[in-house]
Amino acid sequence: MKSASATLAGILFGAGLAISQMTNPNKVLSFLDLFGGWDPSLALVMGAALAVSALGYRVARNREASFLGEPFDLPVPSGIDRRLIAGAALFGIGWGLAGFCPGPAIAAIATGHLPVVIFVCAMVVGMLLFQYAETMRAHRS
Repeated sequence: MKSASATLAGILFGAGLAISQMTNPNKVLSFLDLFGGWDPSLALVMGAALAVSALGYRVARNREASFLGEPFDLPVPSGIDRRLIAGAALFGIGWGLAGFCPGPAIAAIATGHLPVVIFVCAMVVGMLLFQYAETMRAHRS
């Protein structure tokens, strides 16, 4: 049941990204181009996503477990630090250069377009490098 609900959620998420054109880097770059041909339509998509997420957090806060009986592992705010700012900046730079962020890139990989494949491969390498750096950092501590 858990696998089926995870698969359904993934399909729904991917479909939403495709329908909203978040998987289209040209659409995303037009959204990010505030001083050129700005396309504000993705702001509505993001606003709707934030509203759904806020509702989900509100429901989760009042429950002991998910509807499938799994315990919640909600993030705990830890403040703003250099690592958070650096990560956000790196994410923003990558998003602005490529027109992809992780979720839409994974959904768009089904297209088989070479730029998407290159982006996802680079993302995986970056994740592995981060994991390695975190392991090394933990050993130094």
